[in-house]
Amino acid sequence: MGYQNQYNVMGEPLEPCSTDPLTGYYRDGCCKTDESDRGSHVVCAVMTSEFLEFSLNRGNDLVTPRAEYQFPGLKPGDRWCVCALRWVEAVQAGVVAPVVLESTQEKILDHVSLETLVHHQYRQQV
Repeated sequence: MGYQNQYNVMGEPLEPCSTDPLTGYYRDGCCKTDESDRGSHVVCAVMTSEFLEFSLNRGNDLVTPRAEYQFPGLKPGDRWCVCALRWVEAVQAGVVAPVVLESTQEKILDHVSLETLVHHQYRQQV
């Protein structure tokens, strides 16, 4: 599967997750994937302090900037394409980073149900 023409969990064209900070395995703002993406960075999640701490405790520091990887460091409220299995692991541990369904690539459905994603979807504050 090439990384062009990919679909979200609702079967619609994948929408951008974030351009500020610029996210995605390809750093194109989208949670696109292909065979070279071993981490399957397909979940467009809205960062929470709990999720950032959970990820850090699992050995993945998403807070510290790393210029050599074009990584700005994340803070609560940022949107980021996170690894499928890390997101599932966090949910199982009771730590949720809300999901932007329109920007989450359908490959996550190999690991979790659409119902679970809908239950944890991001709802914009009004």
